[in-house]
Amino acid sequence: MSFWGHIGELRAHLLRAMIAIVICAVVVGFNVNWIMDNIFFGPTRNDFFTFRVVNHYSRELIGHDSITLPGHFAVQQKKLFQQFNVMMAVSIFGGIVAAFPYLVWELWRFISPALHPKERKNSVWLINFVWILFLCGILCGYFLILPFAINFGLLFKVSDSITQLFDLSDYTTLFLQIVLGMGVIFLFPVIVYFLTLIGILTPQFMRTYRRHAIVLIMVVAAIITPADVLSMLMAAFPLLLLYEFSILMCAYTYKKVTKRKLQEEKSVIKSQ
Repeated sequence: MSFWGHIGELRAHLLRAMIAIVICAVVVGFNVNWIMDNIFFGPTRNDFFTFRVVNHYSRELIGHDSITLPGHFAVQQKKLFQQFNVMMAVSIFGGIVAAFPYLVWELWRFISPALHPKERKNSVWLINFVWILFLCGILCGYFLILPFAINFGLLFKVSDSITQLFDLSDYTTLFLQIVLGMGVIFLFPVIVYFLTLIGILTPQFMRTYRRHAIVLIMVVAAIITPADVLSMLMAAFPLLLLYEFSILMCAYTYKKVTKRKLQEEKSVIKSQ
């Protein structure tokens, strides 16, 4: 294809991806009341899954619940169209999450014609790996980090005279910042894979600069979470595990790339 031919092909894939997001967003929008009550505001209630698990083990160890949230999470609307704007944000976010496997598949359909048959076959696992990592990041942010961030925000007080009224937009920003942020960050092993594949990254480099990476992970965890230390540590721990996993992936990919280069050199020598 010519350059404009590739652009036209890419436009077709992007159009189908946008249609998939819109369809999923519409489905989320029609069920927004249930989603807001059970998913969006789920981490603000004591019966949330994470709190039930923590309190179960807390009762086994210390005899009482360690997390007890207020009975009512008071959220206020300050602007006329604030609820509508939040509904749109939640619908679009839900549409992206629901359609993400299809988005990755459309991206693969655009790239796959340029691959050799063997590369195309081996890339199937990578396609599944991308959307699985993204969804794992979403679940990690929702079940592991967001509940503890909300718990800290609700229980931290400087005076009993202050009445807690939370702004709807602030809570929405916190929700999307943590959940979507973790989903994006969990794609780090995919970036490592491609950088190793083209020869930019090596496992030795990642091991050498592990301490620098830990500092960077702490900074990233502080950015995507509120100011409390517990939420930052809850975000940093899976990211540290993710970095160690990326080192293993880098080493595996680097070994395959090196082996392939040696085979290509041997074939060139034999042909001469």
